Amino acid sequence: MLTPDATEIRPLERRVDSVLRVDPPDGGGFLLAIEAQGRPDPDKAVSWAYYLAFLKAKHKRPALLLVVCQDKSTADWAAGPFRLGLDDWTALSVHPLVLGPGNVPVILDPEEAAQDLTLATFSALTHGSHRDAPAILKALARAMGTADPESVSYYSELLEIGLEGFPAKDTWRNEMSVGTYFPGRGTLIEETFLKGKAEGQTEERALAVLRVLEKRGVAVPAEVHDRITACTDLDALGRWLDRAVTVSQAEELFAEDD
Repeated sequence: MLTPDATEIRPLERRVDSVLRVDPPDGGGFLLAIEAQGRPDPDKAVSWAYYLAFLKAKHKRPALLLVVCQDKSTADWAAGPFRLGLDDWTALSVHPLVLGPGNVPVILDPEEAAQDLTLATFSALTHGSHRDAPAILKALARAMGTADPESVSYYSELLEIGLEGFPAKDTWRNEMSVGTYFPGRGTLIEETFLKGKAEGQTEERALAVLRVLEKRGVAVPAEVHDRITACTDLDALGRWLDRAVTVSQAEELFAEDD
């Protein structure tokens, strides 16, 4: 006899690749769990059933599963249905929605990609092993130059997860590491890239100022600490770093600036 308690007493990590909350204007909202699948996996039926049941129980909303595949055989398998129970009695059945190279177009034009960033992202995911994958990713990266930073962040991460194990992942990371395809044009992706780069530099320099003072045994009052860490002027932080080597009191850092 097994215990009837279905509580999981030890923590188990169950993580779907992404979950979207979809709220159509005419009502009927639902959750969409997105899973990238590189090959058939007989254990997935149980995991997918768990995801859907958990999302429904937690959020009290209908939940659907979207499986994104890069080859036809995996897409055919992922369509299911997956029946759980006995051979002659199905207790639970999972019917995923499936996107694959057979039903998602190849998008090579940046303007076309910008018109529907979601479809362009799924194009990159489903055709990640296609010979045109580099061109698809380049078009998507350029399209992201016109998108809002939140969308850029979401779709970029979704791609990295979905392309795991494929050479296209490195291609995508290289495309995005450029920061922008239109330098000096003031695109959102350029502003986001430059802002992040500058913030990293100022944070590093502020920490260096505090580190020098700490090593020299110079006490740093809270107001001085806050002024240093809140500063976004690299030149000012550079001056303070030079002075941190000689000052006897932390307040002297700002003596010539005030």
